[in-house]
Amino acid sequence: MPEAIERSAHTTPRWIVRMVVVTALVGVAGGVAGIAVFLALHLIQVVAFGFPFHTTLEAADEPAALRRFLTVLAAGVLAGVAWWALRRWGRPVVSVPAAVGGARMPALVTLANAGIQILAVGLGASIGKEVAPRELGAWLSQLVTVRAGLTKRETKILVACGAAAGLAAVYDVPLGGALFAVEVLLGEISFATALPAFATSAIAAFVARLVVPVETLYDVPHVTMSPSLVVWSVLAGPVLGFAGIGFVRLTTVLQRHQPRGWRILLVMPFVFALVGLVAVFVPQVMGNGRATGLAAMNAQLTDPAVLGLAPVLFMLVLAVAKTATTAGTIGAGAAGGTLTPSIAIGAAAGAFLGGAWLFVWPGSGLAAFAFIGAAAVLATTMRAPFTALVLVVEFTGQGPTILIPALLAVSGAVAVGYVLGRRRLAGVA
Repeated sequence: MPEAIERSAHTTPRWIVRMVVVTALVGVAGGVAGIAVFLALHLIQVVAFGFPFHTTLEAADEPAALRRFLTVLAAGVLAGVAWWALRRWGRPVVSVPAAVGGARMPALVTLANAGIQILAVGLGASIGKEVAPRELGAWLSQLVTVRAGLTKRETKILVACGAAAGLAAVYDVPLGGALFAVEVLLGEISFATALPAFATSAIAAFVARLVVPVETLYDVPHVTMSPSLVVWSVLAGPVLGFAGIGFVRLTTVLQRHQPRGWRILLVMPFVFALVGLVAVFVPQVMGNGRATGLAAMNAQLTDPAVLGLAPVLFMLVLAVAKTATTAGTIGAGAAGGTLTPSIAIGAAAGAFLGGAWLFVWPGSGLAAFAFIGAAAVLATTMRAPFTALVLVVEFTGQGPTILIPALLAVSGAVAVGYVLGRRRLAGVA
């Protein structure tokens, strides 16, 4: 009987108006989170590198090798001290999944943790920035929903939508943000989850555009499908799946062994110094992975007989270097995301495998292989094929001409991840 009364109450116009208002406010909150991250990141890059404020330049674009090394080292020292102090005297950080589950996010700790992530990425740390806007979006959404008189399920849905809206805002990926909410955070694609997810991500992206420039994250040449690319996608998909699973397991193991207490004050600067040394020779490893992805997707190679193995081997170097530096950064105690690093690793791995394939069957450019590699690896690491593919499409602005081989590769990659995941669970059982 009480459930029937609640359902009846929830059909009243007052409830509908309240849900519309709260959903709109959550979308605005996501947009504010995206704007805050954008402004903070660019301010750090202006101070550290002297770049113009409204520019696409980032740490990896710094031409001076010594400065690249010193800024990454500075990131290790500053972030190490900041995270040590936060974890020593602050309340425990509440993750976005925990917040979606109902845990309250402490204000100062959430703001500080997000700020340290942006500081580290802005100075060149090899880790994604996308966790910060998700945390801020979830925290602001909790502030919006706490007094709205919503049910537990409604609050859960809107907090997840707020976190995803932060992602949509900072990267201008409204559809990818909406899918992230329903496929990753909620694990439920239904009318009740899709409607607020679409609305909040759209509002957040619109609000963010008032400050954040509208631009494609990866400016790549137009890619098209070819018979060679289709066959390669079928063969390479499982290989890319293995790469994605390997990256996930490596970062998971290192995250479990992160330094505790005062040890982070020693380990983080040391590991970041090693990352800085790598950046002296391979600057593309710096930052959230955009530089690595751009290098892979813009590599010019259609006939390997002309340019030889050098461009292909460089793609392998990029994939290994980005994997090592991101995993090392996480193992050193840093908090941050692996979404954009996964895209970078996948793009470089796809370009390497595709470059090798061109010796067998020429006819496609590396950009197509890199695009498909990025989608396949991200689908595996996120365990969310729909979200991953849409995100890569929105990040690159590519059209439907590449979807057939991309879907084939993603299918093979996700299948490998599924089989390996089931075997691992069987081994544990």
